[in-house]
Amino acid sequence: MNDQIPLFREAFYRRERRSVPLARDFTRKALTDWGLDARADDVLVCVSELATNALLHGVPPGRGYRLHLYLEHPGRLRVEVHDSGEGTPAVREPSGESGRGLLLVDTLADRWGVGPRDPGKVVWCEFGDAGGVP
Repeated sequence: MNDQIPLFREAFYRRERRSVPLARDFTRKALTDWGLDARADDVLVCVSELATNALLHGVPPGRGYRLHLYLEHPGRLRVEVHDSGEGTPAVREPSGESGRGLLLVDTLADRWGVGPRDPGKVVWCEFGDAGGVP
């Protein structure tokens, strides 16, 4: 693994359905490049859920969202999804086919939260032991 910590990757996605698998593929490549494998499945589920939430609830028509990946020190990964939508996401009781996204993030990630962005917000999650070479 590269000794230049922190490592950072960023991608922009338009408001379109195919952006979620593209975000997942982008993340998978970064995890592979960084040698992070211990919790790759958890990270990929969380990226899918945060990207889906941005797509469905956080990105106004004609806009997009950004995915940031930070390897803050060996094995510690931070995922951020930046969107320009209003509102504050929160875990809620699932209803039918929806409402499970942030519940999954809350279960799989070590920490998650929402921060301000102008315009919009940043929804993030962290994995304290994502694997990799110390």
